[in-house]
Amino acid sequence: RAFVSGQFDEAGLTDDVTGLANGDYLGLKEWEEFYAKDYKFVGLVEGNFYNNKGEVTEAWKKLQEDISKALKDKDKKDVEKQMFPPCNMEWAKEKGTRFWCTKKSGGVQRSWIGVPRRLFYPGRDERCACIRTTGSPSVDPASKENRGDLDNPHLKEYEGCQPNSFECWKPNEN
Repeated sequence: RAFVSGQFDEAGLTDDVTGLANGDYLGLKEWEEFYAKDYKFVGLVEGNFYNNKGEVTEAWKKLQEDISKALKDKDKKDVEKQMFPPCNMEWAKEKGTRFWCTKKSGGVQRSWIGVPRRLFYPGRDERCACIRTTGSPSVDPASKENRGDLDNPHLKEYEGCQPNSFECWKPNEN
């Protein structure tokens, strides 16, 4: 659960992934693909998904159903783009690259402007995303936190940019 929630404490470090949002199941699938691609398979761990004979459990079958459902849902709408809309960007030889957010950045209409952040996912290129600074986190809508997605572990501030600014300049590299 911690791979998609960013909650690396006792409560988050669990193999119980029931009740996650579709985007979180896609995140689990991305982590699985990342490890399958970049790491050598050495065995299975007995627990929630495999029994002591290495056979899949009902929890594993349910997880595969949830992932399949999430993949189908992704075909209907791009969940990530809705959650983390792409920033507007422009480049100028003299100044570098400007990233900024509006209520329609990346072609995604919404009620909030957001702030630009670097978005990272395993095995994918970094991109600029506009993120919410208020309300509950996208990955936990029931949360009482009021920091939007500022604490998401897949997001980083641009160096030299004001944390709450709707725009950021990245100077040209020499």
